[in-house]
Amino acid sequence: MTRNIQLERNLLHFSTLFALLFAVMGISLGAWIGSLVIVFDGAYSLVSLFLTLVSVAAASYIHKPRKHPSAINITKVEPMVIAFKGLVITLMCCISFASAIEAILNGGRDVNTGVALIFGVINVLGCIGAYWLMVKKGKRANSGLVDAEAKQWLMDTVISIAVMIGFVLAKILSLTEYQSYAVYADPVMVIIVSIYFIIVPLKMTYEAIQQLVSDQQLASDNN
Repeated sequence: MTRNIQLERNLLHFSTLFALLFAVMGISLGAWIGSLVIVFDGAYSLVSLFLTLVSVAAASYIHKPRKHPSAINITKVEPMVIAFKGLVITLMCCISFASAIEAILNGGRDVNTGVALIFGVINVLGCIGAYWLMVKKGKRANSGLVDAEAKQWLMDTVISIAVMIGFVLAKILSLTEYQSYAVYADPVMVIIVSIYFIIVPLKMTYEAIQQLVSDQQLASDNN
């Protein structure tokens, strides 16, 4: 299947703008209402934005006309970018996990669950829409970079759903005799999401490294 370069570029640009929007919303609102998990969600979007820019640069590099294409192994660029993205997301999950443990040890975090729930609904709908677009249009683009973007949006969708469910539970707890435990809902959500999410980027990184090793072995066999 032929790679659709223009569609690939358009999808990466769309993902960049959407990630910027969610990053600004998440970090700003999370800091305002004191929610660690919403800040995590916004930070993930910010990391996604940076990684998408890396993908855009990689796509431009891959498709750049060259007089001597044999001098550079272009096939290595895409798996290298995907491996880099996986490592960065893994690092972010580890940092978030440590921050959540610290918050629990310090007595939890009191969060405005009403505002958080409204944000959660908006976030879920937006992330689902972005993921659906990446998957639907990505098949026509036939691009590994777009596929990696789709995985990022899938992760963001699951984060958003987990955040929304967590705040629903926190709201319910605050209305019961167990309201003192509601302050732990926010950091516990971050711990759960961090543990879950570290699997996906590690898999991305492993598969990309496997491809690099396989290409290297093939090149060695041909020489």
